Amino acid sequence: MLRLVVLLVCVAVSQAFSGPAASRVGRAAVRMEGARINTDIDLDSPKVVTNLEVDSKQVMCRCWKSKTFPNCDAAHVKHNEATGDNVGPLIVSPKK
Repeated sequence: MLRLVVLLVCVAVSQAFSGPAASRVGRAAVRMEGARINTDIDLDSPKVVTNLEVDSKQVMCRCWKSKTFPNCDAAHVKHNEATGDNVGPLIVSPKK
């Protein structure tokens, strides 16, 4: 089960850094303080959140700033306030 969650997180993160943004952003820019992480995905939304359905709920980090990575510790809130970014967690939910 954990392997599935890790795989889903990897897919979601790779989607966030693929396409036109990949050539401009790259991994190095993710670690820059004060820089936007999200430059292409749902920019009009106050926070970008993705939901995937699995057996148990997990809230996964997509800002790369969590001290409990790969789990979200809400570090994106401080980052968003400081940079005007709108990054949020990947929420993996159980099927209903």
